[in-house]
Amino acid sequence: MRSVIVVALLLSVAGCASPPKQTRNACAIFEQRDGLFNNWRRAAEKTEREYGVPVPILMATIYTESGFRHNAKPPRKKLLGFIPWKRASTAYGYSQALDGTWDSYQKQTGRWAARRTNFADAVQFIGWYHQQSHIKNGIAYNDPYNLYLAYHSGHVGYSRGAYRGRPEALRGAKRFTDITYTYARQLRDCP
Repeated sequence: MRSVIVVALLLSVAGCASPPKQTRNACAIFEQRDGLFNNWRRAAEKTEREYGVPVPILMATIYTESGFRHNAKPPRKKLLGFIPWKRASTAYGYSQALDGTWDSYQKQTGRWAARRTNFADAVQFIGWYHQQSHIKNGIAYNDPYNLYLAYHSGHVGYSRGAYRGRPEALRGAKRFTDITYTYARQLRDCP
């Protein structure tokens, strides 16, 4: 009996190491991650209830930031064009939260054990961050374009309009908005 439990645990952990296969389909994502202990739909819906941020926006943030890769990091810069060097930032995990922002989140929420590589923790962080965007910058919870710009540029950067001179931020906001609406349509129809 003990070996069956160990094998079941190993299989459940192994299944979580890789991103879902159909990341552009919210129903398929939730179907693939509907475990007893690791249930992504339940985690996203709990975050929506706690912070008021709709599930499609939460999921679109993870899609855009990390592609649902739990250990995502920015690429390394190259020294002399070929030697791997430092990373562009400290962004890490599903949410691509920076070290300092993650620390602020843990202090303000008391979630000291939260990990950026855990989906439920990361989606809670995203809900908290978007709520801060709503409070600090007056961005509506159903405004994916501006929520993404504040996520990408930071709250102070957003208020200063730092994204205006950054075409990658504007393209990211458009892509984020599109996937948010796609997820919203899908989630209306899935079981």
